[in-house]
Amino acid sequence: MYAVIKTGGKQYRVQAGDVLVVEKLDGDVGAEVGFNEVLMIGEGADVVVGAPLVDGAVVTATLIETRKGEKVKIFKKIRRQGYRRTKGHRQQESVLRVTSVAGQGKEAKWDGAVDLTPLSVLNLRARNLAHTAQAAATTEGAPAKAKAAPKAKAEAPAKKAAPKAAAKAEAAPKKAAAKPKAKPTAE
Repeated sequence: MYAVIKTGGKQYRVQAGDVLVVEKLDGDVGAEVGFNEVLMIGEGADVVVGAPLVDGAVVTATLIETRKGEKVKIFKKIRRQGYRRTKGHRQQESVLRVTSVAGQGKEAKWDGAVDLTPLSVLNLRARNLAHTAQAAATTEGAPAKAKAAPKAKAEAPAKKAAPKAAAKAEAAPKKAAAKPKAKPTAE
């Protein structure tokens, strides 16, 4: 059984168990969200289209996370004028798990458990990063590895103070005196 719902000015075709990314909705993680604006509901050839909404139809979802979406770059340019401006924007969005679709005397429920793990943590797990393994170890009750203290830098030995003139004399080799060139005589 599926339904077409309207939220955030957009329409979405959903069924029980779907993960849905919509415009930002109010609520905490794990909160139940109900959508009453159901435009169409059906299963196979048995479809009911609302005028404009289907009476008594409700789609229920669980809020998994609220996050920022993908970055959109805005670039403005006027050619031959030296005018260039770049800005970016990340829209707030909510991730939902549809748990049930009900209407017209029928109801479809999703049996699975809603996992409230955010996408950022799932991406880190997929890349097998070290700090996620450490976080998993602490949740299982095993003690986390302590960070090693930074090593102290070895102190440089003190240099002997030498007079500057003596240091320059040792560093610069003496130049041989230039011999004056003899002028050729005209005969």
